[in-house]
Amino acid sequence: MKTWFITGTSAGFGRLLTEKILARGERVAATLRKPDALAD
Repeated sequence: MKTWFITGTSAGFGRLLTEKILARGERVAATLRKPDALAD
């Protein structure tokens, strides 16, 4: 199983990529500047 390191995951391409990878069952180590954006 791969572990992806993705930056900028609170919005835009980073968030979309993170959602797609998690949906495939892979792991993600994510960084973001706006933690409140993850509430939804």
